[in-house]
Amino acid sequence: MNKNLLLAAVSLVAISATAPALAADLAARPYTKAPAMIATVYDWSGFYIGINGGGASARARWDQTAPLVGGEGSHNATGGTVGGQVGYRMQSGQWVFGVEGQGNWADFTGDNTSALLAQRNRTKIDSFGLITGQVGYAWNNVLVYAKGGAAVVGVKNEVFSTATGGLLASNSDTRWGGTVGAGLEVGFAPNWSVGVEYNHIFLSDKDVTFVGLKTDRIRQDVDMGLVRLNYKFGGPIVAKY
Repeated sequence: MNKNLLLAAVSLVAISATAPALAADLAARPYTKAPAMIATVYDWSGFYIGINGGGASARARWDQTAPLVGGEGSHNATGGTVGGQVGYRMQSGQWVFGVEGQGNWADFTGDNTSALLAQRNRTKIDSFGLITGQVGYAWNNVLVYAKGGAAVVGVKNEVFSTATGGLLASNSDTRWGGTVGAGLEVGFAPNWSVGVEYNHIFLSDKDVTFVGLKTDRIRQDVDMGLVRLNYKFGGPIVAKY
């Protein structure tokens, strides 16, 4: 019995002595790095095509230069418009640069009674086109931008008799001018965006002759608001943070 107790005690001491060494030989628990966060960043670069629609008010002033000289008055030609646009944008950091061509059908019509003659002067804009450059700043899928460039406008000017209401003369013309504007656009899907835009079109003064009747110097400016829907070819990029 004493011999067995002695052996048990010796075994206990031996195990106690070797335990720290065995623990040191165990492999350390491996460290696993947390997966990197991945965020989708909207990319405004690429070609796009879209549609637009809205309304405008065009202010027209008529000043007769022959046979009489004097102001005949002014009016606002208001109405709606619908059309399309195509363009290309390039994004560098948060800055976005682009070019765009836009063509619209329009119906901006207004008239006033002449201050000089028994006539009504009517102005109608039936189409316009814009060729512009853009500079914008993006917060992911939200883009604000300014634009500017050239404008071409299809105009029809008419003169009516106030006594009979009959058409006395008309003149159709294509006029060139400039445009400036600004917009806000939001990407709501990888390839789709919707936005609102303001444009101001300014046209230089032009002498318009109504054969056998008179000549007027006509000045026009247009203020226009549009809602736009664009489809961009290409998708968002994926960035790791």
